[in-house]
Amino acid sequence: MPTHYQGSAAERRALETYIKLTRATEAVNARINEHLHAHGLTVSQFGVLEALYFRGPMPVGQLAEKILRSSANLTLVIDNLAKRGLVERTRRPDDRRCIDVSLSDDGRTLIAGLMPAHVTGVVDAFSALPAEEQDALAALCRRLGLAQTEPA
Repeated sequence: MPTHYQGSAAERRALETYIKLTRATEAVNARINEHLHAHGLTVSQFGVLEALYFRGPMPVGQLAEKILRSSANLTLVIDNLAKRGLVERTRRPDDRRCIDVSLSDDGRTLIAGLMPAHVTGVVDAFSALPAEEQDALAALCRRLGLAQTEPA
């Protein structure tokens, strides 16, 4: 559905692109992450498990950066994963103020079992585009994202 905003051509184009990007992102995320519900996981919880699985233990702040969440939001996510025995918190001996989060054995087993289906879901979702278009989309998304960090 195109925008009904009656601004300039550049404004309408930007709004329509934003709407299409948002709708596509939501549709792709819903399709890819559908399998998480069967395991009682949210997208944020899966993101934490995945980051720890591939990157190893890390402090909450660094983990928040990796999965694009705020540290405040991540505390609750980690609390819930810890209650399920999927992650553990450990104070660093060299800096008692810093707490590392790591996978428990159960967490490692769960994420290792989920990754093949997750990767298959990502591949299936993006199979709507040929390889060249996937590469072009990735490059455009990177360029758009990096442009947002530049001063206005």
